Amino acid sequence: MKSTALRATYCLSIQVLSSYMEHAICTGALSVTDLQKKQRRNEEKMDRKIKVAVIVECHPYDIVNFQKMLWSFEDCECYVQPFDLFLEDEANRDAYDCVLFYSMSLPLPEEGSIRKQYLEEQFGTTGQGIILMHHALLSFPRWDLYTEVSGVKIRCEEQFKYHQNETVHQHILAKDHPVTAGIEDFTVVDETYEIGEPEEPGNEILIETDNASGIRKIAWTRKFRDSRVFCYASGHDNAVYADENFRKIMHQAIRWSVEGR
Repeated sequence: MKSTALRATYCLSIQVLSSYMEHAICTGALSVTDLQKKQRRNEEKMDRKIKVAVIVECHPYDIVNFQKMLWSFEDCECYVQPFDLFLEDEANRDAYDCVLFYSMSLPLPEEGSIRKQYLEEQFGTTGQGIILMHHALLSFPRWDLYTEVSGVKIRCEEQFKYHQNETVHQHILAKDHPVTAGIEDFTVVDETYEIGEPEEPGNEILIETDNASGIRKIAWTRKFRDSRVFCYASGHDNAVYADENFRKIMHQAIRWSVEGR
C-alpha cells in the first residue's frame, strides 16, 4: 500500500514535470535528447532501491525476526554481514547508501588493521548514512573517534549496566523531523542501558523516555564527517522489532540518512 502511494505521488510529479518539459522543448530551451536523459534518470531513481549494509558482530540477536523487520522496508535492500567481511569487500563497501550497525565491537581496533584504517580514514567520508542501533552504541569504549560518531562519551565501561524487560515510554520530541514524522508517543518492552547521556555537541534529540533505569534521551541525530548519523538506544529483540512505530522510525531513519548523497 505504501509503495503504491509513493508511486502514485511520483507519477503525479512526472506529469507536472512533463508539461514543463514540453514547453521547454517548444521554446528551444531543451532538446528531445535532454528530455530522454532526464526521464531515464527519473525512472532509475524510482526503481532503484536503497542499499543498506547491516553490520552484525559480537552480540546475539533474534536473527529471523530481525530479518523480518528488514524485509518490511519495501524500498530497501538490506545485506546482513559481519563487520570483517564488510571491510574486506572493497568492491561493494562504498556502494551502499547506508550502513546500519547492529554490532557490539570490542575491543579497540588493532594498530595497522584494516578495521582501524577504515574507521580513521574512510568511515563517514563517502556520505553514506550511518545508523547505530541499540547495542551498537556500546562499541569501542574510550575511543574518541567513536564518540564523534555516536555522540556519546561514556559507553560500555566498568560502570555499565543493562536492564531487560523494561517498559519504555517513548516521547517524541521532534514531531516535524523526517525520522519521527507521523509518529505519536508509544510504549515498548525493551532493554535499557546505563551509559552516558548523548550530550556531545551537534546532537539533535528526537525521542526521550521517563524510564529511569537507563539513559533518558534514547534517539538522536548528528553529523560525522560527510555522513548523517541516527542513533537509537531501542531495539533489543522482537518485542521491539515487531512494533510498527519502531519499524517506521528505523525505515524513515534510513531514508533520511541517505538524502542528498
